[in-house]
Amino acid sequence: MTTDTPSGAALPDGRPVPLLTGDERAMLESWLDFHRATLELKCAGLDDARVRIPSVPPSQLTLLGLVQHLAEVERNWFQRVVGGADVPPVFEDGTGYALDPARGLDEALGIWRREIARGRELCAGLPLDHVGRVAGGPVPGMEVSLRWVLLHMIEEYARHNGHADLLRERIDGVTGA
Repeated sequence: MTTDTPSGAALPDGRPVPLLTGDERAMLESWLDFHRATLELKCAGLDDARVRIPSVPPSQLTLLGLVQHLAEVERNWFQRVVGGADVPPVFEDGTGYALDPARGLDEALGIWRREIARGRELCAGLPLDHVGRVAGGPVPGMEVSLRWVLLHMIEEYARHNGHADLLRERIDGVTGA
């Protein structure tokens, strides 16, 4: 479980306590770390078969798919948009949702963690006002600040953690956090 937080405090479940006061950058990063750790917590203790259990038909959304998708999201926003790098998708389909029978949770989490680490490296010396360009999507070329990307990533994780809550409850009845 990720516990990188400027305050160093952790909840009983191991997630970092996000900062509630202080420097804007540190607060944004601590909230993003909290949401990243929440996704990881939702996958804790599950085997490869269980993280492949889909939500409710017709959706094929899975916890494994969410981890892979968020690895793609990390790469897109931090490497492509903020860093300006021309990097390929992490996974075959580019969304991360498609499941490869040979790829399990441990491998997907390792890839996801590497994408997080690379994003942190790229952003480490940049100011919140640093401007990057959206590479694709509905508004290619749109300029966004690192501040906007951090806020968007918090929102992205929060939304997907809601999906993860429902998936985990469907898998084994675990709720909360």
